Amino acid sequence: MSLSTPQVRKGRKYDQVLEGARAVFLADGFEGASVDEIARVAAVSKATLYSYFPDKRVLFMEVATAECARQAKEALDHIDMDAAPRKVLYETAYHFLRFITSTFGLQVFRMCVAESDRFPAIGQSFYNSGPVMMQSEMAEYFEAAEARGVLKVDDYMLAADQFGELCKADIWPRLIFGVSKSVTEAEITRVVEGAVDMFMARYGTELEGESR
Repeated sequence: MSLSTPQVRKGRKYDQVLEGARAVFLADGFEGASVDEIARVAAVSKATLYSYFPDKRVLFMEVATAECARQAKEALDHIDMDAAPRKVLYETAYHFLRFITSTFGLQVFRMCVAESDRFPAIGQSFYNSGPVMMQSEMAEYFEAAEARGVLKVDDYMLAADQFGELCKADIWPRLIFGVSKSVTEAEITRVVEGAVDMFMARYGTELEGESR
């Protein structure tokens, strides 16, 4: 069994194919998306599509990596990192949880788990574009918040990991193991509020209370 990563070729129509695939995968999911439909939406031939991506699985993972980066950038662009910690953490947690509990987010996770043994670089690419990016951005925020006196954090990277795990409480395991098929806004709000309350109970300061 080869552990090499299927090769993706970059070229003139790479972005065009990727954007078409993104639209179809977000609408139909991995199983529901057909290569014919992706080629149609991307306005390319199937031969052109396959010249860039060897199969649908690899194309899906390329879209997933790009989508994770896009989601992270969108969150950062819309969250005021100078606001009170509770507001920053709430908005970050809400955005994060909405993405990972979406049909697309769940499919990305399952595909990574399924393919990472055969193609380790696929799992590494997703890890770098998703969890690592969130960890580094949150660690940077915690450092800045501590400098302002509104948080007290000893280990920024550990705190970032802890916050991410708090955001998954209850909802994530139920979805991953198929106990629940979907989650409601009320359930997301409940978990997000609980995550923020617990995190602030551990890392909040008196100055944070004054900044609300």
